Amino acid sequence: MTVFLDDLSMPYVNAWGDQITLEITRQLIDHKGFYFLDKDSRGYFKNIDNLQFLGAMNHPGGGRNDIPNRLKRQFFSINMTPPSNKSVGDIYGSVLGALFTIKRYTQDVVNMKTLLIDATIAVWENVGKKLLPTPSKFHYLFNIRELARVFGGICKVAQQHEYKVIQSVSALKEKISPQLFLIGLWRHECERTFMDKLTNNADKKVFVDILNRTTKEKFRESLGFDDDQLITNMLFADF
Repeated sequence: MTVFLDDLSMPYVNAWGDQITLEITRQLIDHKGFYFLDKDSRGYFKNIDNLQFLGAMNHPGGGRNDIPNRLKRQFFSINMTPPSNKSVGDIYGSVLGALFTIKRYTQDVVNMKTLLIDATIAVWENVGKKLLPTPSKFHYLFNIRELARVFGGICKVAQQHEYKVIQSVSALKEKISPQLFLIGLWRHECERTFMDKLTNNADKKVFVDILNRTTKEKFRESLGFDDDQLITNMLFADF
């Protein structure tokens, strides 16, 4: 049987620097069994054979534990590094490029593709640097999944081009441009992906500051919108 141990480094570290759960795990891997503790059979060894172990954990640091070397020596370790920004840009550039085509949208909308990718990567990097995980905020992990969620929300609107959602926004009474609509959609997806993970208002303010600053830096000069226009508060839902 293969035993998969996810979040291997999560067990609590006690005052002596031990993670009790992992010491039991290490004994099982090292000695292939346990001693009986029942009164009648105390001291007898129970062999547990034909197990193999596969573990996964985040990199230590930022509130995340390491694991004891006594356990680490039992594994062949593989370090999975995150993709480079260029790789991320290529991946999602291909996805957005397939949806934002000149056959479906105007050139102004198609040109938003690169700006949205750059802005999303900038938010993702800054959130990961500013909002680090701690023992009480162990879920503050912002990896490539978050990028997929942001782009997934944008793609959900873009791929249903037959409903002409993006093309028709200039006909609304607010007279919003398709480019500004996409910025509003992007900001909404960033808020749902990143801000909804945060547990207190102080952290949410840090995120909002990052989002607003990135919005101005990435879209103001490129598109010529005022700051008041760029800082949208639109909400999106699928009915």
